[in-house]
Amino acid sequence: MSAQKLAAAKAETIHRLKIYGELLRKWQAKINLIGPSTLDDFWLRHFEDSHQLAELAGPWSEWVDLGSGGGFPGLVIAITNAGGGRVHLVESDKRKVAFLREVSRETQTDVRIHVGRIEAVLPSLCRQIKFDVVSARALAPMDRLIDYARPALKNGALGLFLKGKGLNAELTRLSSDYNLEIRIIESCTEPDGRIVAVREQGCQTGGV
Repeated sequence: MSAQKLAAAKAETIHRLKIYGELLRKWQAKINLIGPSTLDDFWLRHFEDSHQLAELAGPWSEWVDLGSGGGFPGLVIAITNAGGGRVHLVESDKRKVAFLREVSRETQTDVRIHVGRIEAVLPSLCRQIKFDVVSARALAPMDRLIDYARPALKNGALGLFLKGKGLNAELTRLSSDYNLEIRIIESCTEPDGRIVAVREQGCQTGGV
């Protein structure tokens, strides 16, 4: 890609994220998508926080985001993705699904939105698609998160999970039976934030 095309692509991405931000403010007045105290700093706290996963993922074709809520990190990954990969969002709350669909439509972002509980949706998806990355943000404690993501992890996906305070306690509750390789990475946007990169032992695909 030429420098001119790259600059244009970045400008278009920023434009789409601005549309996303406007819709986030509008919908936040009706449903709780993010913490109210973070609304005035959503670019750093939500957009940049989500986008940092892209640098850890390596090359990917299929990405699944669990409990997508307001679209973090999955919808941000889809909007900023320049590599042609496909992002799947899994969300059970129909009001949040409506928000995700409006952002997808207004930003002209091609994502696959799956409505339902993770434990019902993901196993079915994993029988059809081999995911390269599975992600989640502020969804559940690590032991439950691993259980949710297990169908994708067992097929070789890299897990990238955005976590905050209390992570160490969560990690001590993980059973050794999980057979995982775990790497903890400091967040670029949150002083207390961490990214947990997870693989089933023996999987040698890309990323991190």
